[in-house]
Amino acid sequence: MSLSNEIADILTGMLSNDGCAEIQRNELAQSIGCVPSQINYVISSRFTPEHGYLVESRRGGGGYIKITRLKINAPDMIMHTVNSIGDRLDRNSARAFIINLAQQNFIKKEAAEMMLCAVNDASLRPAEPEKRDEIRASVLKQMLLTAARKHK
Repeated sequence: MSLSNEIADILTGMLSNDGCAEIQRNELAQSIGCVPSQINYVISSRFTPEHGYLVESRRGGGGYIKITRLKINAPDMIMHTVNSIGDRLDRNSARAFIINLAQQNFIKKEAAEMMLCAVNDASLRPAEPEKRDEIRASVLKQMLLTAARKHK
């Protein structure tokens, strides 16, 4: 298991029943045997609003990082994702959005598989390369909007 996965598992395990954990980054890094920036990397890449988390930090001697699992319903999370996409979307970012939504059960596995197929490079091959990211964003937004309506 990679160090990043190990840190993510530890942080996830620290979330209490109410979905909240307060950590002191330096102490956690010391107990795991890594540098504090590795903790920062994991938090900034895996504990984001797109993954369903809110992160707050306070600096100073008694500083801490507070991670809270957001309690959000599927339509709201899907709409948040739609609003996060923008006018252009590369293939890797599209995959990340779709996989995160599926892993959190905001969209069904079958829907995620179809979305991945629709936004992959092979499906967009007929379009000019410089237009693919724009088309990909538009297609994914429309698919997610349809998914959000089905949840209501």
